[in-house]
Amino acid sequence: MTETITSAQNPKIKTLLSLQQKSSLRRESGLFVVEGLRELGHCVEGGYSVDSLFVCGQLLDGRPLPEARHRFEVSAELYSKIAYRGSTEGVIAEVRSREHSLENLSLGERPLIAVMEGVEKPGNLGAVLRSADAAGADAVIICDPLTDLYNPNLIRASIGAVFTVPVAVCSSGEAITFLKDRGIKILTAQLQDSSVYYDCDMGGATAIVFGTEATGLSDGWRQAADAHIMIPMLGRLDSLNVSVSAAILLYEAIRQRNG
Repeated sequence: MTETITSAQNPKIKTLLSLQQKSSLRRESGLFVVEGLRELGHCVEGGYSVDSLFVCGQLLDGRPLPEARHRFEVSAELYSKIAYRGSTEGVIAEVRSREHSLENLSLGERPLIAVMEGVEKPGNLGAVLRSADAAGADAVIICDPLTDLYNPNLIRASIGAVFTVPVAVCSSGEAITFLKDRGIKILTAQLQDSSVYYDCDMGGATAIVFGTEATGLSDGWRQAADAHIMIPMLGRLDSLNVSVSAAILLYEAIRQRNG
């Protein structure tokens, strides 16, 4: 059964907008917001459960939608007030969140893993997830995050890769123990005391660890590393955006494995 909503003051709409804006409500309710057919499709394919759909039939144009516990019809005018982007095909969903523990990761014999420590900007983390998906990485481990995994900007920047790449969220200490126990080589991306990345063997089980552009990696990761690697900086600046660094190093690992 579909319920029609016409007012922005409707409690369902207010909750939807709050979920978009407040990480605390996302944690408490176990719900987050996905906007757009492409992202929602990746979400459902990733095994997530859709709780509520907010649909503008005028924009959706008859395209199929996933199953949901609740479905609400909204006008184009109301949709424009709740949608972040204008080109999201007329569908916004509230989706049930999932646990992202290290124990839930299923890794093969020679995994390629990207590890992110203390990333603050959701757009950067979303872009790294997009690169990880493109490179076929086995997992992304997010350590001590300063943004939550279901931040709408993160989902948008990843174009749904947050749902297609296996992800674990934990502390740096937990991640180091996890990798060491499984014999996975730890490579830290850093400028100090480092070798150029293409001189390092990434053919075996490998985790490439990235810190923030502002503060870099913590000492715990530097000490745990099997090798420190760097991307040569030939201009006047001394760093790349973390998503660009991740793409370069992940594809170097792919080049070595397929070469």
